Amino acid sequence: MKTKLIANMYHFECRLFRSLNRHFDRKALNFYFRNITHVGGAASTIFVCLFLIIFTSGALRFAGIASAAALALSHIPVAIVKKLYPRKRPYITLHETKVPANPLEDHSFPSGHTTAVFSIVVPLLMFMPGLAIVLIPLGISVGLSRIYLGLHYPSDVLAGFLLGTSTSMLSFLAVSQIISNQMLS
Repeated sequence: MKTKLIANMYHFECRLFRSLNRHFDRKALNFYFRNITHVGGAASTIFVCLFLIIFTSGALRFAGIASAAALALSHIPVAIVKKLYPRKRPYITLHETKVPANPLEDHSFPSGHTTAVFSIVVPLLMFMPGLAIVLIPLGISVGLSRIYLGLHYPSDVLAGFLLGTSTSMLSFLAVSQIISNQMLS
Protein backbone atom coordinates (compact mmCIF):
# COMPACT_ATOMS: atom_id res chain seq x y z
CA MET A 1 0.00 0.00 0.00
CA LYS A 2 2.73 2.46 1.03
CA THR A 3 4.96 1.68 -1.96
CA LYS A 4 2.01 2.06 -4.33
CA LEU A 5 1.25 5.49 -2.87
CA ILE A 6 4.89 6.54 -3.25
CA ALA A 7 4.96 5.21 -6.82
CA ASN A 8 1.77 7.11 -7.67
CA MET A 9 3.18 10.30 -6.16
CA TYR A 10 6.39 9.88 -8.18
CA HIS A 11 4.45 9.32 -11.42
CA PHE A 12 2.35 12.43 -10.71
CA GLU A 13 5.52 14.42 -10.05
CA CYS A 14 7.08 13.18 -13.29
CA ARG A 15 3.98 14.30 -15.21
CA LEU A 16 4.25 17.75 -13.62
CA PHE A 17 7.95 17.86 -14.45
CA ARG A 18 7.40 16.88 -18.09
CA SER A 19 4.52 19.36 -18.50
CA LEU A 20 6.94 22.22 -17.83
CA ASN A 21 10.14 20.79 -19.30
CA ARG A 22 8.45 19.98 -22.63
CA HIS A 23 8.37 23.71 -23.47
CA PHE A 24 12.18 23.85 -23.34
CA ASP A 25 12.58 24.72 -27.02
CA ARG A 26 10.44 27.88 -26.91
CA LYS A 27 12.72 30.84 -27.51
CA ALA A 28 11.09 33.38 -25.15
CA LEU A 29 10.70 30.87 -22.30
CA ASN A 30 14.24 29.67 -22.80
CA PHE A 31 15.57 33.22 -22.57
CA TYR A 32 13.48 34.00 -19.49
CA PHE A 33 14.14 30.83 -17.49
CA ARG A 34 17.83 30.56 -18.39
CA ASN A 35 18.34 34.08 -17.02
CA ILE A 36 15.92 34.20 -14.07
CA THR A 37 17.39 30.99 -12.61
CA HIS A 38 20.60 32.89 -11.77
CA VAL A 39 18.67 35.11 -9.34
CA GLY A 40 18.70 32.10 -6.99
CA GLY A 41 22.39 31.42 -7.49
CA ALA A 42 25.08 32.04 -4.89
CA ALA A 43 26.57 35.14 -6.53
CA SER A 44 23.21 36.91 -6.88
CA THR A 45 21.82 36.06 -3.46
CA ILE A 46 25.02 36.93 -1.59
CA PHE A 47 25.32 40.17 -3.58
CA VAL A 48 21.73 41.19 -2.69
CA CYS A 49 22.30 40.53 1.01
CA LEU A 50 25.57 42.46 1.09
CA PHE A 51 24.11 45.33 -0.93
CA LEU A 52 21.14 45.65 1.43
CA ILE A 53 23.33 45.49 4.53
CA ILE A 54 25.97 47.94 3.31
CA PHE A 55 24.06 50.45 1.18
CA THR A 56 20.59 50.70 2.73
CA SER A 57 19.14 51.61 6.10
CA GLY A 58 16.01 51.02 8.14
CA ALA A 59 13.68 48.20 7.12
CA LEU A 60 15.69 47.31 3.99
CA ARG A 61 18.88 46.93 6.01
CA PHE A 62 17.10 44.79 8.60
CA ALA A 63 15.65 42.67 5.79
CA GLY A 64 19.17 42.29 4.38
CA ILE A 65 20.46 41.09 7.74
CA ALA A 66 17.57 38.62 8.12
CA SER A 67 18.08 37.46 4.51
CA ALA A 68 21.81 36.92 5.03
CA ALA A 69 21.17 34.91 8.19
CA ALA A 70 18.48 32.84 6.46
CA LEU A 71 20.69 32.28 3.42
CA ALA A 72 23.55 31.01 5.57
CA LEU A 73 21.40 28.92 7.89
CA SER A 74 19.21 27.36 5.19
CA HIS A 75 22.12 25.93 3.28
CA ILE A 76 23.29 23.80 6.18
CA PRO A 77 20.24 21.51 5.92
CA VAL A 78 20.43 21.68 2.10
CA ALA A 79 23.95 20.26 2.20
CA ILE A 80 23.02 17.64 4.80
CA VAL A 81 19.87 16.48 3.00
CA LYS A 82 21.68 16.27 -0.36
CA LYS A 83 24.18 13.91 1.29
CA LEU A 84 21.60 11.85 3.20
CA TYR A 85 19.14 11.55 0.27
CA PRO A 86 21.25 11.52 -2.88
CA ARG A 87 18.47 11.90 -5.43
CA LYS A 88 19.61 11.92 -9.04
CA ARG A 89 18.59 14.90 -11.12
CA PRO A 90 15.63 14.33 -13.46
CA TYR A 91 17.69 14.77 -16.63
CA ILE A 92 19.68 11.72 -15.52
CA THR A 93 16.72 9.50 -14.64
CA LEU A 94 13.95 10.59 -17.02
CA HIS A 95 14.39 9.87 -20.71
CA GLU A 96 13.84 12.70 -23.18
CA THR A 97 14.40 15.41 -20.56
CA LYS A 98 15.58 18.62 -22.16
CA VAL A 99 18.49 20.25 -20.37
CA PRO A 100 21.03 23.00 -21.12
CA ALA A 101 24.66 22.19 -21.88
CA ASN A 102 26.85 21.34 -18.88
CA PRO A 103 24.08 20.75 -16.34
CA LEU A 104 24.75 20.40 -12.62
CA GLU A 105 25.83 16.95 -11.57
CA ASP A 106 25.32 17.02 -7.79
CA HIS A 107 22.15 15.73 -6.16
CA SER A 108 18.82 17.40 -6.77
CA PHE A 109 16.95 17.27 -3.45
CA PRO A 110 16.28 19.94 -2.26
CA SER A 111 16.70 22.79 -4.74
CA GLY A 112 19.42 25.11 -3.47
CA HIS A 113 18.45 27.91 -5.87
CA THR A 114 14.85 27.85 -4.66
CA THR A 115 15.96 27.70 -1.04
CA ALA A 116 18.25 30.68 -1.60
CA VAL A 117 15.74 32.89 -3.39
CA PHE A 118 13.07 32.35 -0.75
CA SER A 119 15.64 32.95 1.99
CA ILE A 120 16.01 36.44 0.52
CA VAL A 121 12.45 37.11 -0.65
CA VAL A 122 10.57 36.26 2.56
CA PRO A 123 12.40 38.66 4.93
CA LEU A 124 11.97 41.44 2.38
CA LEU A 125 8.26 40.66 2.22
CA MET A 126 7.93 40.58 5.98
CA PHE A 127 9.68 43.92 6.45
CA MET A 128 8.14 45.50 3.35
CA PRO A 129 4.91 43.73 2.26
CA GLY A 130 4.40 46.15 -0.63
CA LEU A 131 7.19 44.39 -2.51
CA ALA A 132 5.06 41.24 -2.82
CA ILE A 133 3.88 42.13 -6.33
CA VAL A 134 7.47 41.83 -7.57
CA LEU A 135 9.10 39.38 -5.18
CA ILE A 136 6.55 36.56 -5.13
CA PRO A 137 6.55 36.14 -8.94
CA LEU A 138 10.36 36.39 -8.86
CA GLY A 139 10.68 33.58 -6.31
CA ILE A 140 8.15 31.40 -8.12
CA SER A 141 9.93 32.01 -11.42
CA VAL A 142 13.25 30.84 -10.01
CA GLY A 143 11.60 27.67 -8.69
CA LEU A 144 9.86 26.99 -12.01
CA SER A 145 13.11 27.64 -13.89
CA ARG A 146 14.76 24.77 -12.06
CA ILE A 147 12.07 22.38 -13.35
CA TYR A 148 11.92 23.95 -16.81
CA LEU A 149 15.70 23.53 -17.19
CA GLY A 150 15.47 19.82 -16.31
CA LEU A 151 17.51 20.19 -13.12
CA HIS A 152 14.92 19.53 -10.41
CA TYR A 153 11.74 17.64 -9.74
CA PRO A 154 8.77 19.65 -8.42
CA SER A 155 9.26 18.16 -4.93
CA ASP A 156 12.88 19.41 -4.93
CA VAL A 157 11.56 22.91 -5.59
CA LEU A 158 8.77 22.56 -3.01
CA ALA A 159 11.29 21.40 -0.39
CA GLY A 160 13.55 24.35 -1.26
CA PHE A 161 10.61 26.74 -0.94
CA LEU A 162 9.65 25.31 2.48
CA LEU A 163 13.22 25.31 3.73
CA GLY A 164 14.00 28.84 2.54
CA THR A 165 10.70 30.21 3.80
CA SER A 166 10.84 28.60 7.24
CA THR A 167 14.47 29.57 7.80
CA SER A 168 13.82 33.14 6.70
CA MET A 169 10.78 33.44 8.96
CA LEU A 170 12.93 32.37 11.92
CA SER A 171 15.61 34.85 10.86
CA PHE A 172 13.00 37.59 10.55
CA LEU A 173 11.73 36.83 14.07
CA ALA A 174 15.27 36.88 15.47
CA VAL A 175 16.17 40.19 13.78
CA SER A 176 12.83 41.70 14.83
CA GLN A 177 13.52 40.66 18.43
CA ILE A 178 16.98 42.21 18.32
CA ILE A 179 15.52 45.45 16.90
CA SER A 180 12.84 45.50 19.62
CA ASN A 181 15.41 44.92 22.36
CA GLN A 182 17.61 47.74 21.01
CA MET A 183 14.65 50.13 20.89
CA LEU A 184 13.76 49.30 24.51
CA SER A 185 17.34 49.87 25.71
